[in-house]
Amino acid sequence: CAVSAGVMRVEAAHPEGWFDLIHSHYWLSGQVGWLAADRWNVPLVHSMHTMAKVKNAELAEGDTPEPTMRVIGEEQVIAAADRLVANTIDEADQLITLYGADPRRVDVVHPGVDLDVFTPGDKMHARTRFGLRQDQVVLLFVGRIQPLKAPDILIKAVAHLVQADPALRDRLVITICGGPSGSGLDQPTALTDLANELGVTDLIRFEPPGDRQTLADWYRAADIAVVPSYSESFGLVAVEAQACATPVVASSVGGLRTAVADGVSGVLIDSHDPAQYSQAIGALINNPERLRELSAGARMHASTFGWNATTTGLMATYGAALADRQSSAQLTALPG
Repeated sequence: CAVSAGVMRVEAAHPEGWFDLIHSHYWLSGQVGWLAADRWNVPLVHSMHTMAKVKNAELAEGDTPEPTMRVIGEEQVIAAADRLVANTIDEADQLITLYGADPRRVDVVHPGVDLDVFTPGDKMHARTRFGLRQDQVVLLFVGRIQPLKAPDILIKAVAHLVQADPALRDRLVITICGGPSGSGLDQPTALTDLANELGVTDLIRFEPPGDRQTLADWYRAADIAVVPSYSESFGLVAVEAQACATPVVASSVGGLRTAVADGVSGVLIDSHDPAQYSQAIGALINNPERLRELSAGARMHASTFGWNATTTGLMATYGAALADRQSSAQLTALPG
């Protein structure tokens, strides 16, 4: 409420016609966008990114459910929006089935990746930058350290890997790149405790979030990026990794089914069982030719998610929202 009031006070000086359209992101901003669109009598386009009902249906063990207040807030924004932008067809279906969104107002526009930054590069150079040996097997997790993103699944999978192949321990490195967020397993200390309990502390390397160039080098340095999330509206990390020609092993949930081409750019796992992740990762580690095939497929698949495609889709949505508003205004102006 305070944020909404502050925004409206600052922008009250702008008359109608100053803005053509409001595009809000995430439900909290949608609450502000709803008021702003009403204030300036312009269309509201909204992107959810994540939804409480979806997250609550796919909670990780020990995670905290999203509150009822958020569900109500999301329902309000969805009802108020002139146009809704879904990251994937799955998300569009969720908006319609879980929140009652009008299918005619839902457009699918995939998020974009900067293909000039996230590109294949010199793996040797990237590994040298981070002090990694060229013969090491590098597994990479990038994301917030919270139960929803499931970095603990990767650590448990690694324990399975070295138990099945003890010789791998001398070459295996797991980099967890990200900061804390959410609840439960939201601190690296919880993950270090888990690694210690499983006897793999020496294999885990924690790195803070970095800039895009640093992140791109981490993707290049890795043999496999692992995305074991319980829920993802899209899976931008997976696309960034693939754009750098790094195959992905990911959970078959939400937007990851779009972000990763199963068997072409990576492997999707319809489970959160660490043993299944271990099997999938181990199969790739032991088959360099297959890993190279997926690397080539990863770059090709990621090339379809460039910013040009995203902006083209968004401009079409904006045009439709403006046209709908104009048609509505014309109908209202007709004599009764």
